[in-house]
Amino acid sequence: MRKSLILWLLGLGLMFGCTASRTPVHPSPTLEGKTSPETPTRGQEETLPPGTRAEFPKTDFSRHSVPLSEILAGGPPRDGIPAIDRPRFIAIPEAEPWLEDPEPVLVVQVGEDVRAYPIQILIWHEIVNDTVGGKPLVITYCPLCNTGIAFERTVDGRVLDFGTTGRLRYSNLIMYDRQTESWWQQATGEAIVGTYAGTRLTFYPARMMAWAQFREAYPQGRVLSRETGYVRDYGRNPYIGYDRATEPFLYQGPRIKEALPLMARVYTIATKAEAVAYPYEVVRAMGVVHDQVAGRPVVLFWVSGVASPLDAARIDQGREVGTVLAYWRTVDDRVLTFQERNGAVLDRETGTRWNVLTGQALEGSLQGQALAPVAEGVHHFWFSWYAFRPDTRIYTGP
Repeated sequence: MRKSLILWLLGLGLMFGCTASRTPVHPSPTLEGKTSPETPTRGQEETLPPGTRAEFPKTDFSRHSVPLSEILAGGPPRDGIPAIDRPRFIAIPEAEPWLEDPEPVLVVQVGEDVRAYPIQILIWHEIVNDTVGGKPLVITYCPLCNTGIAFERTVDGRVLDFGTTGRLRYSNLIMYDRQTESWWQQATGEAIVGTYAGTRLTFYPARMMAWAQFREAYPQGRVLSRETGYVRDYGRNPYIGYDRATEPFLYQGPRIKEALPLMARVYTIATKAEAVAYPYEVVRAMGVVHDQVAGRPVVLFWVSGVASPLDAARIDQGREVGTVLAYWRTVDDRVLTFQERNGAVLDRETGTRWNVLTGQALEGSLQGQALAPVAEGVHHFWFSWYAFRPDTRIYTGP
């Protein structure tokens, strides 16, 4: 499997290299705190993958917050895996012919604007530059780490557009912005090379669920169209069996704590003060998990019926792996606790019935209220998360 994946990635680079797109620079809006990147030595600079400087002539490689030796060539060149810059969206009935019930979709909502980004499309493009409900966002997916993450793409008053560098760090996608050609780590949202080195993008809530669940929860929602401007075999999984491998592809990072298998699925929540990983198997067994992250009460719900996009030859045929949905559980200054009863989820404090897919209160004294989704919550493979946050607490139960 490892050899076939390497050959596929090399072929992908040749296939995509002549089709990479460019998007006009947009005027732009905020990013969180900059830090001073380390000053590299000449030796560190020379450890960049061959051809990197020629591909990125505008990138300031003298500014970086990580050792450049940790950056590896992933196979495809710059924009070899092309971002979607002009996404088109369709109504649910138009997507029914090509999306099957268990297929995973990444769901993003801004106000009344709710959009589903099918993994069968993201797996071929990895980045969608979008504006949802008037908010500029970048929707990202790294197949090698199984990380679907949305970020606000407004930095220092400028809206950035993102593309793929073709490079990896700890097997994770490294993006670049087209305005400054700074390089950004997808797993953390941190700029690791260039003008913005040390700056972090702001996470925006993105929930992973099955197509059937999105269709049920958001009947008026819209779906990213297959009309992307590129010809790809959408629906096919180019990483067959990857999530059953014993080790990740092109991982050259710190030794991973063996508390969990390297490719174990975890849901992670991180703040500056604390990082927590919730193994899927623990959340599945409990159904509902109550915890606190950096002192803030959180609830996680197990939802079954979601297929793995990294298993079978066709994404809709992947084995069932389920998903985790997480919300902050304070409403009107009251901390709620939840329980399942006769197939419904109720809070113990008021008896209100809740929809775990949307976080909405459906019936009871809190009807009309909504739980806030955890913006910093991300699905990872264990190796991917631990490499970036070795200080992580692993949740094993109450």
